[in-house]
Amino acid sequence: MKFLKGLLYSILILLSLISLFIIICAFQPNLSDKVAGLFQNKLGNGTSPYGEDMAQEDMLPMPEGSGAADGIADSIADSIADGIAVGSDDAAVHGGTGNATGSDNGENGTLENLLGEDINSGYVPPEREAVNVPESVTGRGGYTPVQEVAEQIDEEEAKELQKKYTYGETGEDLSFDTEYYPYYGMLPEKLQSLYRQIYANAMAVNGIFNPIEKVNQTELRHTFMAVFNDHPELFWLDSAYRAKFARNGECAEIALEFNYLVDNLDEAKGEFQSGAESILSGARNLGSDYEKELYVHNALLDRITYDMGAPLNQSAYSALVGGRTVCAGYARSFQYLMTELGIPCYYCTGYAGESHAWNIIRLDGEYYNADATWDDTNPDKYGYFNKTDSEFSTTHRREDLSVYLPACNGTKYSNLEDSTQESSPEQAQPQYVDERRSLNEIGFSEKDVLRSLQEYYDDCYRQLTTAGDFIEFVNIVDSEDLWMECYRAYESDNYSFGYMDRVLEELGAGGCEVDVEAESLQDGRVLLYHTITFF
Repeated sequence: MKFLKGLLYSILILLSLISLFIIICAFQPNLSDKVAGLFQNKLGNGTSPYGEDMAQEDMLPMPEGSGAADGIADSIADSIADGIAVGSDDAAVHGGTGNATGSDNGENGTLENLLGEDINSGYVPPEREAVNVPESVTGRGGYTPVQEVAEQIDEEEAKELQKKYTYGETGEDLSFDTEYYPYYGMLPEKLQSLYRQIYANAMAVNGIFNPIEKVNQTELRHTFMAVFNDHPELFWLDSAYRAKFARNGECAEIALEFNYLVDNLDEAKGEFQSGAESILSGARNLGSDYEKELYVHNALLDRITYDMGAPLNQSAYSALVGGRTVCAGYARSFQYLMTELGIPCYYCTGYAGESHAWNIIRLDGEYYNADATWDDTNPDKYGYFNKTDSEFSTTHRREDLSVYLPACNGTKYSNLEDSTQESSPEQAQPQYVDERRSLNEIGFSEKDVLRSLQEYYDDCYRQLTTAGDFIEFVNIVDSEDLWMECYRAYESDNYSFGYMDRVLEELGAGGCEVDVEAESLQDGRVLLYHTITFF
């Protein structure tokens, strides 16, 4: 009897202590976190209770250091104000990216190990201390590495987020040719699935969604970086995102960040395409890929002014529409235009005295470095045009995922323009031969050139009202700027009241299909080919 009585007292005392502990934890959350951490550590070496998908050997290389220190102070301050933790790479959560050379840092497996095969491109990064920036291009950087703001949440909140959000757009039907999208090809199948999801949601301007795969913080960061680096056409997507992670390390929510262009995205897309087309129209009919590259390089240098304060300066939009940007805008617009011309061209990031971006381009199976930002000096130069890794090793160092881009050892198209600058003062400018056709070659004269949008409308009306149900005709406008006015008129349907409504009324037609193509001529003129079918 005394034994039973003692046992009951012991149970009551134990229950009282447990109740007291629960009350203390309610007022001291940190204490419960520490206790939970003790139990989590029993799982051993950071292994996730969710299985092998979250194991350390599946993680991408963790950046060492940060070239992103500049420009994230405000984000950190905002994050702290919002109760979001931002710290260093060895903290639970962090912001920014830094250097990755593919070496094992002791914490996470390398990208080679993640893929299960050797993806070494042959590129050997120079030591940072060996990089010296010439005085003539000092300060011509401005690239901002991908920024991450991460928040740690408890398991209950993570489960609630899974109920609250969906995958959004999964991108399951998408495919990406690794010849043009090399960062996609660097990822294992699981992260390629996440890549497609992020891309599809960015295209749909869907800001918040649950990840379609179980991924940790490092895997998400590298996947987002791959999407951003591969797709300059996503000019409304900022180089930043937010994410929430459960205490076991699994991502529970992804929040993309978009710039103000999404408020009127259709108009912005029209402006972007118009700006791109003004250059592409002059490059398409050139003979070789090298000639097209040289044309685009020169056109960008003519159009862009380097401006550290330019809005949206991490985007191709800032270059092609705004005309003012930093190295990121030069490189992303060059990447976009060359890809549109069917020439593989990649966005490469790293260190050149500061965070910097340039391009890697493939010509006839060989790879070259091209830095249009540093070439855009006064007068324009070709000092950083089509160079090998060896030639760039004293001034440029690739970092992050860019170390896995192909090594640049091309010789066929290297230094062709430099050779024309050293012969004499008269040859200081490159001897570029304009192979575009002249007015005489196509059978026109100066009197045939149209010099305003109204003249263009009147000429189209004149030619169409003498036609039948199907007609092809040409006319010539005096500048690429005027061609862009015509292009925008077709994009906005302003051409209808400009001339087409009158034509339809006179011909008694119910409607029409219009196709217009452009050929850049010498002296800035543009030949326009029209194909119009009435019905």
